[in-house]
Amino acid sequence: MRRGVRLGVDVGSVRVGLALSDVDGLVATPLQTLARDARGGSDVERIAAEAAERDVVEVVVGLPLSLSGREGPAAAAARGYAAAVARRVAPLPVRLVDERLSTVGAHQVLTASGRRGRRHREVVDQVAAVLVLQTALDAERASGRAPGSLVEPAAAPGGAPE
Repeated sequence: MRRGVRLGVDVGSVRVGLALSDVDGLVATPLQTLARDARGGSDVERIAAEAAERDVVEVVVGLPLSLSGREGPAAAAARGYAAAVARRVAPLPVRLVDERLSTVGAHQVLTASGRRGRRHREVVDQVAAVLVLQTALDAERASGRAPGSLVEPAAAPGGAPE
């Protein structure tokens, strides 16, 4: 298992959940929820700032596949978001990992813990990010290989990298 803190990201259309691992890659914990900023990119900037402030060695972004493993519009959006993050945090590696049912699992965890309504919505994205990151950590520990697939940084407008 590689050592170092990892940052988990669960991308939604409205919010982005963040989670952190410990330096040994054993446990993921919630960090914060960001408002999604599709136009201005302040959420991507905040992810880059968190990665720098916390000496992160890798960013793990959830890829929402269908139950059959196919990619739909949400997966395409997550790929684009991961590429934007990769461009901003380069040379830090960004990996996409399967996040099937992470949000469903997050809702189940919160409901079981008694959180409902607004208190539930405030943290569900963080819990989903924890599930994404913990799944990646567990997969790496079991296989000895980095999880998911490496993301190439997105090209800047006009096709040239920034």
